[in-house]
Amino acid sequence: MSIVVTEPQPGVRLLTIDRPDRKNALDLESYSALASGLQDADATESVHAIVLAGAQGTFSSGNDLGDFLRYSDPTPARDLLRTLVLIETPLIAAVEGDAVGIGVTMLLHCDLVVAARSARFRLPFVPLGLTPEGGSTHLLPRSAGAKLAAELLLFGDPFTTEVAERAGIVNRVVPDGEALAMALALAARLGEQPPQALRAAHTLLHNERERLLAVIDEEIAVFRERLESDEAQAILRSLGGSSGRN
Repeated sequence: MSIVVTEPQPGVRLLTIDRPDRKNALDLESYSALASGLQDADATESVHAIVLAGAQGTFSSGNDLGDFLRYSDPTPARDLLRTLVLIETPLIAAVEGDAVGIGVTMLLHCDLVVAARSARFRLPFVPLGLTPEGGSTHLLPRSAGAKLAAELLLFGDPFTTEVAERAGIVNRVVPDGEALAMALALAARLGEQPPQALRAAHTLLHNERERLLAVIDEEIAVFRERLESDEAQAILRSLGGSSGRN
């Protein structure tokens, strides 16, 4: 099973991306399983917080590049991203190791992100001949500022937790190995809040849902064109789909 669902404490649903042989890269099955897990948690009245993590010291190395060589339909990824926009339950991410591509753009939809000090981030869409997704062309300039967002999205270079914090991607930085524990502690604190007030405040914080859904659809339309382009296909074939790095 690519997504492991547990309840480590009352009211907290933990979704763990578990494909360690692919550095927790997301494939078609993973996208569907993660979207379903989020929807189920969001529909469960007793769940007051959702925590998203990766197994064995890696958050996610992005889209499985092997899928890009076999399929040209990014719909499963789009459906997951739309789910992230629509859920009404607070979402917390615990990041250890690598967060790449959609492994980063997912974080832009989380209410809280805890990252290990040595975590590494990358948005390598353009170097792969692709374009940004996940609403990142709207969300990242708002949190990071236009100049830093352009640098991160256009060059696609790796960046540190320090830069991720400066870009507004990360809330808390903790010692390596402690991201999940801190995320669960924050989830427990959310459970101490008056539940109706918590949900109402969360709704107010996410008051651009329609705009974000439109941006995601616009980005995916261009992404699909780029994925089918000779330029992107040549780059992806040269990489051989050896790891998920988008």
